[in-house]
Amino acid sequence: MKKWNAHVTKVLYTQQQIQIRVQEIGAQISRDYDGKNPLMVCVLKGACMFYADLLRSCTIPLEMDFMKVSSYGTATKTSGTVHFTMPLSQNITGRHVILVEDILDTGTTLHAVLPRLRVQQPASLAICALLEKPARRQYPVSLQYSGFSIPDVFVVGYGLDYAGQYRNLPYIGVYTP
Repeated sequence: MKKWNAHVTKVLYTQQQIQIRVQEIGAQISRDYDGKNPLMVCVLKGACMFYADLLRSCTIPLEMDFMKVSSYGTATKTSGTVHFTMPLSQNITGRHVILVEDILDTGTTLHAVLPRLRVQQPASLAICALLEKPARRQYPVSLQYSGFSIPDVFVVGYGLDYAGQYRNLPYIGVYTP
């Protein structure tokens, strides 16, 4: 391992495993939303890599938007407070919306985000997360699309970070301080 990623002690999912799963999710979304022109919303920054690959794996017309929220800061556990720093740029009333997240952990972020989206009355609202960590769930959140279920470990890579670092790793690995 290179010195800069010496704190990554185990690879959970390789680049190849991730790409195969993203293709499968993209194919499922394409079947489910055929003829509906959904709006796919990326929750920045963590979901950016997954989002870009997922968009390219979909074979239907769709539109893009972004929102930025955070509940981690520089910690390995959520602060419990969700900060909204960039709202959607489009009106979602009557639209089929797919919210793309990097990880569903405690559910704190989605517990804060979903009511803000539902009040805008989208035609449908689905959640797609690359990772889910059921052991830490504090709020009930249903995923319509899930990449991988992971144990209660802190992970980095493929868009996920620790204090802004490690997002560019092509795999998902366990971070140990």
